[in-house]
Amino acid sequence: MSIYDFTVKNQAGEEVSLADYKGKVLLIVNTATECGFTNQYYELQQLYNSFHDSGLEILDFPCNQFGGQAPGTDEEIHTFCTGRFGITFPQFAKINVNGPEEDPLFTWLKENSAFEGFGASQVARDFEKAIAGFMPDYETNPMIKWNFTKFLVDREGNVKGRFEPTNMEPVRDRIAALI
Repeated sequence: MSIYDFTVKNQAGEEVSLADYKGKVLLIVNTATECGFTNQYYELQQLYNSFHDSGLEILDFPCNQFGGQAPGTDEEIHTFCTGRFGITFPQFAKINVNGPEEDPLFTWLKENSAFEGFGASQVARDFEKAIAGFMPDYETNPMIKWNFTKFLVDREGNVKGRFEPTNMEPVRDRIAALI
């Protein structure tokens, strides 16, 4: 199976084939509007502005599984994100990324990537302690740990990186290497 075999629903509830993104570098993100990492929308938009003309697409999937931090309808979430953060990248319908009702795309992404760590910042170290408290096997557990986990996919549809919400530092460089 390839990433291009998946269909997802856009924010209007219409089916979108990921085959439409063949030949693009993809950054696929599960997001939330009331998360402590929500300001990453600014950084994501900066990445999009920098690399979109060279072939980057950021695919935003709101998810309400982590502390109920993505309340509201798809339309309300979209209005919030465009109004507050000025996002212009594609936003899709709210989904689950873990558990029995997880979207098959995220099952595939997790199966084709590995946890790469939380980074070296103080925020990352604090977050790691919190995650370890309820998920002692977090380093080997493929589950998405929180909102704003990012998956980088190359132009051929191969997952080339997984970035936890606390680890934005290498994202720009890894995208640049694929563009």
